[in-house]
Parts: sequence; C-alpha cells; structure tokens
Amino acid sequence: MLTGTIEKPWVKEKDARETLSYWLVYLVASIGVAAAFLRCYFSWTQTLRIGKVCLVMEDNFDTFDTENVWTHEVSMSGFGNSEFEMTTNSPNNSFVRDGRLYIVPTLTSDVIGYNNLFNGYTYNLTGCTDANATNCGAVSNETLGTVIPPVMSARIHTRDSYAIKYGRVEISAKLPRGDWLWPALWMLPVNDTYGPWPRSGEIDIMEARGNSPEYKAQGIDYVRGSLNWGPFTWLNGVSKTFGWWTNRRKTFADGFHTYALEWSPEFVRIYVDSRLTYMLVLKFNEPFFERGEFPAVVANGSEYIQLQDPWASGTRNVAPFDQPFYLIMNVAVGGTNGWFPDGVGNKPWLDGSIAAMRDFAAKQDDWYATWPQNVEDRALVVDSVKMWELC
Repeated sequence: MLTGTIEKPWVKEKDARETLSYWLVYLVASIGVAAAFLRCYFSWTQTLRIGKVCLVMEDNFDTFDTENVWTHEVSMSGFGNSEFEMTTNSPNNSFVRDGRLYIVPTLTSDVIGYNNLFNGYTYNLTGCTDANATNCGAVSNETLGTVIPPVMSARIHTRDSYAIKYGRVEISAKLPRGDWLWPALWMLPVNDTYGPWPRSGEIDIMEARGNSPEYKAQGIDYVRGSLNWGPFTWLNGVSKTFGWWTNRRKTFADGFHTYALEWSPEFVRIYVDSRLTYMLVLKFNEPFFERGEFPAVVANGSEYIQLQDPWASGTRNVAPFDQPFYLIMNVAVGGTNGWFPDGVGNKPWLDGSIAAMRDFAAKQDDWYATWPQNVEDRALVVDSVKMWELC
C-alpha cells in the first residue's frame, strides 16, 4: 500500500517554455498545411488548360487502314536529314498484329545481298510516292562511292485523312532499341502557308534514340519534345523550344507510354504519361520572330539581305503554329543532321562526310548486333492513336 503524499506534477504551474514550444509546433504545422493548400490551389488555377476538345480520330489498330486513315511515304530521299533508310510500304516494315501497329527496320542486305549494297546493283523502290524520281531508286557504284540505303523502314501519315488546328493528340507506344534507330511521333503543316520547312513549323511530340542508356547523347532512357521554326533551314529556333524527360529506372523501350500534345492559341504542352512529366510547356506570349532573336541581316549566296518576318501575316505570337497539322509516325536510321553527334558512342560515320552512308553500311555487323532479333523489341509498337480538335 502506498503511503504519503502522491506527487501530481501535471497540476503544478506549467513551464512557459514548454507551453510555447507546444503551440509553436501546432502553429508551424498549421502554416505548413495552409501553404500546401495554397500551393495546390494556385497550381490548379494557374495550370494552362486547353478547353473543350472533340474527338476527330481514334485508331486502336484492329486493322491497318491504309485506305481511310494512314498513308505510306515511300522514298529514298533521306527526308532532309540524309537518313540511311529507305521507307517502304512492305508488310515487312509496317503491319498490324494483335491490335498493335509495328514499324520495323530491316536490313536491305536480307533482300539484295550485302555486297550489292556497295557495287553493281540497281534498286528501284516499289510504290514510290516521291514526286522526285531520283528518290525512287539507287545504284551502287564502288568507284563513285554510291550505295543502296542499307536499311528498310516505314513512315506513315494522316495528311490525306486527319489534321487538327489546335487540340490534343495521344499516342500509346513502346519504343525500339538498337544503335542509331530514331523513332519519332510528330506533326507537319498540311500546307506550307509561311514557306518551306522550317518556316511553316514542325511539332515533335516524341523523338528518341535507340542507343543504350550508356550512350552519352541521351539514349533510349530519354524522350524529347520540340517545336521547329525559323526563316531558313540554317536559322532554326528549335534550340529555344525543346525539352526532354528521362526514365531513371527503366527505358522507354521496356513498356508502353503515352506521348501527348496539348495545343491551343495560348500555349503548347508536350508530355509523357502525365502533365507533371512534361518535356515542353511554351506560352505563346511573344512573336516567334522576336523569340528567335534572328540577325537583322543574313547572307544569301554572295549577297546580304535584310531578314523579313515570315509570320507577319499570321496570328500574332502563335504563327506558324496557327495552321492545321497532320500526324507522322516513323522509324528513321542515322542521318547527318546532328541528331547523333559526331564522336559520341563509337558513331561509325561523320556528318560532314560525303561517304557517311557508305561508312555506316560498312559497319553493319557492329550496329546490327545491337538490334534485337525479336520484332517486339526492334519495332516502334503503337497501341493506339487519338486526335481531338478544339471545338
């Protein structure tokens, strides 16, 4: 049995410092909660929203509809980048299987033989769609240094079927892996309203490199979004309007991701999977001619001319991105435009060399060894495409 007085310290006078610390904890916690609420509120209210959009196209690839939706571009042109592939309409390079579209790069040597790439062979491209007949065939000649493009791939578009002026695009896709592969999901204007590329603009929803994550110029664990625009090919403002996102745990070839574009007269947003993981957010708050900070005078051959704003007649702050654009999906290979920088990753060609494609083809054993034999991993695999337009 307890005897004597029992002490009850909680009824004694409280230490003022303890009381102060008690209330300070609650005050700081309350401030933190309030700050978090305000941050969420203002983030929500300040988030750029596209507005009401109406679905204009949805393809889940139950079939490969090349009559009403998709059109093949069949060419050896190199598409302005001196790419090393020819694009075909062959089912070897583009097909639908189990509800998914496959765009697959294959070796030309599997069709004509390796030695014929370099000498004594004429290859005419079946179903060529290029208006320039010289881009519909090639002759290999060892003396002249000309080669047949060493890779066959595919490039498809919606120019003849679906285009949008402001809206939203979502593409669920898995990217290919393999050195020097260049998958792209992008858009071009239906009409060159402001002149030839890049005056009339280009929207890159996703571009990537198939090289491994060890590649020092951003391999398959990176994806990039950008806008191309400028008065001349050599005055492109893309360096001011691009960005990327990286997958730190896996690569973008390990599974499907949603690549999205939101585009309005006020802004453009390009992201992967979520608006939080964006590659580019750009407000249309200044004219592109001013944004580019282009020189006032440029050389045109032997003459110097005053540079004129090619978008002066368009929508202020928005042109050239105030016109209908259509969708393109393709897998390119190599090229000499700098997408694969010289001297990085044992690159087997130099961009400035007239023998770039021949040098690339000569190293086929090296780069082809990095391409998966499984088509599922070597192809750009597209699960679905959706396009909405502002309405």
